[in-house]
Amino acid sequence: MSTDPHADTIQVRADEHLDEEKLAAYLNGRLPGADHRPLIRQFGGGAANLTYLLDYGTHEYVLRRPPLGPVAKSAHDMAREYKVLSVLYQAFPYAPRAYLYCDDPSIIGADFFIMERRQGVVVRRSMPPEFVGIADAPRRMSEALVDALAEFHAVDYQAISLGDLGEPGGFIARQIEGWYKRWHAAKVEEVADMESVCTWLKSHQPPTAVYSLVHNDYKLDNIMFDPSDPGKMVAVFDWDMCTLGDPLNDLGALLSYWTEPTDPQYFQRMSMMPTGLEFMTRRELVERYGLKSGRSVHDIRFYHALGLFRLTVIIAQIYIRFYRGQTQDQRFGVFGPMIPLMARAALEVAEA
Repeated sequence: MSTDPHADTIQVRADEHLDEEKLAAYLNGRLPGADHRPLIRQFGGGAANLTYLLDYGTHEYVLRRPPLGPVAKSAHDMAREYKVLSVLYQAFPYAPRAYLYCDDPSIIGADFFIMERRQGVVVRRSMPPEFVGIADAPRRMSEALVDALAEFHAVDYQAISLGDLGEPGGFIARQIEGWYKRWHAAKVEEVADMESVCTWLKSHQPPTAVYSLVHNDYKLDNIMFDPSDPGKMVAVFDWDMCTLGDPLNDLGALLSYWTEPTDPQYFQRMSMMPTGLEFMTRRELVERYGLKSGRSVHDIRFYHALGLFRLTVIIAQIYIRFYRGQTQDQRFGVFGPMIPLMARAALEVAEA
């Protein structure tokens, strides 16, 4: 296990620097320990919002801001993420606590918020060294992930003053229309399969039996685990799209990111989870969620197709920022060819 306190961060990317002087002056007196300029490093794993570590020596904080350039505020809503995280920790222990929100773009060029720093391991493309020697680590992570999702969906959102976070009625219809509009704003070229998927989704909407808080981006690399126990979660991140709606939307999104050994090579290459290991299958994830939540998962194919449709749009949104030169992050250059492949995958699930 690494003893470097900054092992999970990188030097701030050249085009993503903050105005350190203005930021330090703004935070002085607003947070405990924030009485001098902090050491600033960047969390390098995300593909959209930018996340930074502020190390004051005696205190550490995390800063979140939207990506560079013009963005759809509904998908990078720092005020919403702050609103959620300022109270959700009271009912859901995996939610980091948010301390401060700033809507003044003159400080760092965009609005931002400050939250607590959680320590742990985030699993991305390869199994972290802490878990390599644990044979059942993939299954234990899978189980913890699903169990926490069911726990999250059981939160009484009225009790923590989040009843006004969104209008749950018509949630799925708005998801389809919203992601379809974002697709037209982000596409570089026409993809006929996206039109076909959208038509199918509109004509196959299941009724929503119950509403809950919805994370809207629940996946393995948004989870932090205890370095000593792959079955123990430490945190869930990326809450900027959290709202009230159909909880099965989160399960469908999780399935769309999940990878199995029989998936096509292109899907495994873009996956943000280790491949070739004995994680639970998508079917097992669904069955465990149904058991833990007590909800019917009969219509999960619809939510899986919607998740893939949505994921295709997210890839397009990331790619167009690279295509337009809004970011120099070379990781995103390969996303272009993935767009029609993901659209085809969504259509195949829909028409299965």
